[in-house]
Amino acid sequence: MKTIGILGGMSWESTQTYYRGLNEGVRDRRGGYHSAPICLISVDFAEIEALQRAGDWDAAGRYLACSARQAQAAGADFLLIATNTMHRVADDVEAAIDIPLLHIADATGQALARDGIRRVGLLGTRFTMEQAFYRDRVQARFGIEVITPEQDERDFIHEVIFTELVHGTVADGSRARFLSIIDGLAQRGAQGVILGCTEIGMLVQPSDTTVTLYDTTALHVAAALETALDDSGVSDL
Repeated sequence: MKTIGILGGMSWESTQTYYRGLNEGVRDRRGGYHSAPICLISVDFAEIEALQRAGDWDAAGRYLACSARQAQAAGADFLLIATNTMHRVADDVEAAIDIPLLHIADATGQALARDGIRRVGLLGTRFTMEQAFYRDRVQARFGIEVITPEQDERDFIHEVIFTELVHGTVADGSRARFLSIIDGLAQRGAQGVILGCTEIGMLVQPSDTTVTLYDTTALHVAAALETALDDSGVSDL
């Protein structure tokens, strides 16, 4: 079994979902007392958030590149960045290490392609919804059109993520507004909606809507399990 490297703490609320999902997945597949070998580097999110807010992605890239090297030195065989937004600096992280990086947008795109999705909605932080790094990767690699909510809706989603979800707060009013936004994306032709922030799955569940939801945390965890349990070599996402 391969050792999974995780860059976490962005936020720790979603990182614990990764940790639980990976260990439950190994237990379910291997049985007995098996659990997931993990090298977790959990950063101080306050420092990352300040760099995001300042738009200093170069410094953020250097920060996570250093953390990635720590995970590799600790014995990780491959790496996950346990947040959608910080895949904005995935190229910097990948360049800093000699082990594979499993990109969250690739895990998501593969699931969308398997389901025959041609147009999908994207929810996430303002950075993920409005910058090109995530949307363009899904469109270029998988030929899937990605649409986002209207400006006021994007502002609301971003605010909920940073003032509620990263602090573990799950509010019914926020859930209702998210579901309304999801319905609006479906009315615009989205065949499904990407929960493109690792905390959104805390708020919205597939049972809450008839629209097909793609939880990036769950999809990233599933891809990591396939890689960790594949004895033939690290898979190429």
